[in-house]
Amino acid sequence: MKKLVAIAILFGALTVKAQESKDEPKEGWKRGGNITFLFNQSAFNNWLAGGTNNISGTMGLNYDINYVKGDWNWDNKIIASYGLTKLRGQDTKKTDDRFELNSLLGRKASGYWYYSAFFNFKTQMSSTDVGGVQQSHFFSPAYFQFGPGMLWKKSDNLKVNIAPATSKLVVVHDHFTANLPAGGSYFGVAPGKTIRYELGAAVNGYYKFDLMENVSVENILNLYSNYLEDAQNVDIDYTVNVVMKINKYLSANLALQAIYDDNAFEGFQTREVFGLGVNYNF
Repeated sequence: MKKLVAIAILFGALTVKAQESKDEPKEGWKRGGNITFLFNQSAFNNWLAGGTNNISGTMGLNYDINYVKGDWNWDNKIIASYGLTKLRGQDTKKTDDRFELNSLLGRKASGYWYYSAFFNFKTQMSSTDVGGVQQSHFFSPAYFQFGPGMLWKKSDNLKVNIAPATSKLVVVHDHFTANLPAGGSYFGVAPGKTIRYELGAAVNGYYKFDLMENVSVENILNLYSNYLEDAQNVDIDYTVNVVMKINKYLSANLALQAIYDDNAFEGFQTREVFGLGVNYNF
């Protein structure tokens, strides 16, 4: 719990430098987002230094649906991405697979503070196979988090939600747990079970700013500590998206993500994607 609070305070300290908006939010619905296609390709012909022809692409969706009415705020975000890569002489492999829905409801308390309730859902869209053996697929695993809390919101681009009584469900298909050995687990779910329930504290932060003209940086931080088991092992999911705009439709995009969840893997999972992006805003 101390680690969770310390990381939350650090994130809050970093956000102090955020660019402030002087405009009051308009009431009603506000929708907006973008679809991005990142492309990478390498080709070699008689290249003595070596190399393998390859091609890869990643499609991403980032969409916000927000509502403001009087003292009420309701922020919703959909994030989805899917990527493939093909090396000459090898099968096509998946490089990214993610679907996430975030919903945050707040009622103004005082100043920038709101009473809040949040909901988070995460899963993947297709199967993951290793050595011909299926490791995961759609809705296995699926993660649900929800709970009441307090929201500090300065703008749509700067907010931190603290939820000290958060329920978390990990849902998996029974064919992944049916033959697990005694004492084993699949994403923390016990043998023969399909659901794992946790109760803990969650901190969710969002911070987006312009680093310079035509360069935006988006930070998404999610922390969770399970009171019922190993509370000191804080789950971390931190994503940085950097968009370097070239023109209305083209940009250079960099995505960095680090995940720590000892129920899934004992260590940090990291992801980095960089490439030329074709963007469509709507």
